[in-house]
Amino acid sequence: MPRDTINPDSMYTSVPFGFSQATRSVGGTTIHCSGQVAWDKQCEVIGGSDLGAQARQVMQNLKAVLEEAGASSADVVRMRTYVVDYSPACLEPIGKAIAEFYGDELPPANTLLGVQSLAMPEFLIEVEVTAVID
Repeated sequence: MPRDTINPDSMYTSVPFGFSQATRSVGGTTIHCSGQVAWDKQCEVIGGSDLGAQARQVMQNLKAVLEEAGASSADVVRMRTYVVDYSPACLEPIGKAIAEFYGDELPPANTLLGVQSLAMPEFLIEVEVTAVID
């Protein structure tokens, strides 16, 4: 499903930070993905204490869920990113993983939230997305 990203010229440029100001989609089927963490199939955390490595595994997991649902990163209309003990230094490794996830597509709307903890103490990041397909 085509999506329109909205980035008003009257506002700051958000795309270099990994998000657009808004995303518009009309009709279609909506897919709500649960928050994904850096677990592999055996429930082993990939990346250990490396936020970037965990973020890359999270994005791989999201791609797998989206693919199973008949979607891709190009169909994502909303992302929410939760990061344990967030600081501005976290932006670079997370931003790289998000950029790899979207490739040449403009990223949709995204909110990044710093949180105290996630479901398991070894999780550093969790990401949930909403996608819309025809």
